[in-house]
Amino acid sequence: MDRTTDGWGSGLVGVIIFSGSLPATRVAVGDFSPLFLTSARAVIAALLGAAFLVLLRQVRPARGDLGSLIVVALGVVVGFPLLTALALQHITSARSIVFIGLLPLATAIFGVLRGGERPKSVFWLFSGLGAATVAGFALFNSGSGSLSGDLLMVAAILLCGLGYAEGATLSRRLGGWQVISWALLLSLPMMAIVALITMPESWNGIGGPAWLGLAYVSIFSMLIGFVFWYRGLALGGIAGVGQLQLLQPFFGLALAALLLHEPVAWTMIAATGLVVVCVAGAKRFV
Repeated sequence: MDRTTDGWGSGLVGVIIFSGSLPATRVAVGDFSPLFLTSARAVIAALLGAAFLVLLRQVRPARGDLGSLIVVALGVVVGFPLLTALALQHITSARSIVFIGLLPLATAIFGVLRGGERPKSVFWLFSGLGAATVAGFALFNSGSGSLSGDLLMVAAILLCGLGYAEGATLSRRLGGWQVISWALLLSLPMMAIVALITMPESWNGIGGPAWLGLAYVSIFSMLIGFVFWYRGLALGGIAGVGQLQLLQPFFGLALAALLLHEPVAWTMIAATGLVVVCVAGAKRFV
């Protein structure tokens, strides 16, 4: 019981940390390009992760784990950060957070595909209803966003769900923080080159909020959040602790309203609430 409780507590901390990612990204892309922000956050987190791996004398992953680590890197180190940064140039962070309500469902779907499970038909009913809710919101509220921004968010969610499912499975063998650290280290050479190519020509115009946004997504979103999240999944169980992601849209909307003073329309809250209900139902029958 203590182990399960510890896992839920650790998972909740991870979700709260992740909730600040999109508002922080929204602030950072005001002064940094999406490519530089994505690569710079990965480089900073990779250097920190490498330091932990060396100081704690972690054993290198087996050759057979490299494929899974590459999938994790493509999903949560490169794909999700880059696509959300690009999307947030077209839509507000409050709007993007509505799409985060689909993340638990995406994770569950990839978990089914990777694990060979056979969910009940009710699962697919909730899945379709949730997807239709997000699509309807995007279509009927186009004045507050853009089609390109919405499509980028959908792609980001799919890649992140894949990275979460692959990382959760791999963490059973390697450990939670080790998975994200090794994935970051694999991405380091490419991300370092991209960061050098896309770095700003002048640093004088970079404001304090943008630096704080970069620091948050590099240290907390890219590394510390995964330490708590993967640890929670390992201790409390993927299916159980994964439900905590359902709280992330509400935390994120609150942060967007309080910190960025972005308007949060009642339609956003209604859509998010309905998506959460659909995901909860889908997860119950997975």
